[in-house]
Amino acid sequence: MPYANNHGIRLHYQVEGEGPPLVLQHGFSDSLESWYEMGYVTPLKQDYRLILIDARGHGASDKPHDPAAYTIQQQAAAVVAVLDALAIPTAHFFGYSMGGRIGFALAKYVPTRFPTLIMSGASPYGAPRDIQDQFLRRLQQGAAAFLGIWEQEGKISPALKARILANDMDALSALWTTRMEESTSLEDVPPTMTQSCLLITGTQDWSYKDIEECSKHIPQVTFVPLPDLNHLEGFCRSDLVLPHITQFLATLPY
Repeated sequence: MPYANNHGIRLHYQVEGEGPPLVLQHGFSDSLESWYEMGYVTPLKQDYRLILIDARGHGASDKPHDPAAYTIQQQAAAVVAVLDALAIPTAHFFGYSMGGRIGFALAKYVPTRFPTLIMSGASPYGAPRDIQDQFLRRLQQGAAAFLGIWEQEGKISPALKARILANDMDALSALWTTRMEESTSLEDVPPTMTQSCLLITGTQDWSYKDIEECSKHIPQVTFVPLPDLNHLEGFCRSDLVLPHITQFLATLPY
């Protein structure tokens, strides 16, 4: 397995295909394996060099239990560390949910490394405190309890269920604790963004209103609502998502 090192934290990544580099960053409590399972890798690798990254605390990357290891700036730095290990100066970026939030952090901390940002099911705004508290309680109750949050979104595959249940819940609890403390840390980012940006989300996503509002403040943005899809479906339905991704990327000079 290939790894990059980010201040002593090993970060697992995979590379697929040839062409302009495109980072794929998964959502909270998942891993890079979902990009394969949900049907993104095979079509995208025909035209792009895909860099799939297991975020800190996830998949085959290291999983520290200290909340201080999971600031949003450190999560952004982890993506940069992988690009540095591959000697890639700039790349497109596509992140889902937590991965999309990392995209907003990249816009804040390393804007010149990512001229193109695609965020799916993600906004820079903090979720309501009651929802954040519910997530933390479920995490602290264990993987089986946290699985219920996913299952509220719809039927999940046996492979995705196995990935969720295999998580290090102490690491995820540490990450979520820091996420709650930093819930407003990216709210000032949208008006400052110079990147070409695509925001895509299901109209039934719990963050839909925030994402729609965010789209009004980004200078160079395309906003795509996916009718009747919830947070999970807005990722799993790659047949509906990919045409928007490929059309958007095809319009860019990179």
